[in-house]
Amino acid sequence: MSALPRGVGRSRRAPLLAQVVLALGILTVIVVSGATGPADVTPQDAGRVILGHLLPDASWMSDGSLTRLQDQAVWQFRLPRTLLAGLAGAGLALAGALMQAAVRNPLAEPYVLGVSAGAGLGAVAVITLGSATLAGLPVSGAAFLGALGATAAVALLSRHHGTLAPTRMILTGVALGSLLSALTSYLTLTTEAQNVFSVLFFLLGSVSAAAMDQLVVPAVALLVVMLFALANARALNALLAGDESATALGVRVHRLRGQLIVAASLLTGAVVAVSGGIGFVGLVVPHSARILVGADHRRMLPVTVLAGALFLMTADLLARTVAAPTEIPLGIVTAVVGAPCFLWLIRRGRAARAGMLR
Repeated sequence: MSALPRGVGRSRRAPLLAQVVLALGILTVIVVSGATGPADVTPQDAGRVILGHLLPDASWMSDGSLTRLQDQAVWQFRLPRTLLAGLAGAGLALAGALMQAAVRNPLAEPYVLGVSAGAGLGAVAVITLGSATLAGLPVSGAAFLGALGATAAVALLSRHHGTLAPTRMILTGVALGSLLSALTSYLTLTTEAQNVFSVLFFLLGSVSAAAMDQLVVPAVALLVVMLFALANARALNALLAGDESATALGVRVHRLRGQLIVAASLLTGAVVAVSGGIGFVGLVVPHSARILVGADHRRMLPVTVLAGALFLMTADLLARTVAAPTEIPLGIVTAVVGAPCFLWLIRRGRAARAGMLR
């Protein structure tokens, strides 16, 4: 089954090279991030701490060459936030790629479809009204339920003759997202001043309070959705040619579209619940991956996941260093850094071959 437009396949070396470069970039950022902060830790020591916790009986963990402060700074504080940023970036990028394929719209992403707005409303409701008002839900739990509720509402309101209509889904998502954002703004304006800082940091995204146990849910969600996406990569390629062509190739279009929306929404909810609303990643990274390696989802999806992880890990490193000791919300960094890079990419010739200048 192959329904890709001509010229989007690219050579087989480009995706592999891109994956290797991105993986090396991720490892580099992990080490640099581990060595960056108030406690004095060199990149070599950061690497030794990480390897020492992963390898059994590492001699340098007990010979006195590493202090307890260095070990705690890297393993308990810096590494968890870097890994959570990577998982969040990978998850949001993958969710954006799946939503763009499902509705065949290059503007589709968790924000446009109202998923992030739903998560934001749930989290802000807990912050401003108190957990007891919402049956004792924690912020992350309320954000996850908010994302699911927004997804269900968009899916219900955009159905036409029993199927999901892509254009109606986009329009419904924009309208519902605006409504949910308005409710979030109202709660923010009417809450006590001491809550506003927490609300803004959640809405703009932050991984500063990350812990190792918070990595499990987004990691599992990312793994499951990635396996599902790769298993359906050929069907996603067929969707690029339109519903009729995909149906002729044996794809059950409406069922696949529903599955894609549910998978992307669950993944977004799992990520936003622990990292807040980080915009721009789900829109920019999938398009950048298409420009680099083509629109074939078998090659584009792995690059998208790795690029999303590297992008947000780098953004987190910048967020805690460029204005230190003040930390900048991630959403500000992703927009300031990502927008110029993306505008440069879409002006290159490859953007036209990836179908972005139609």
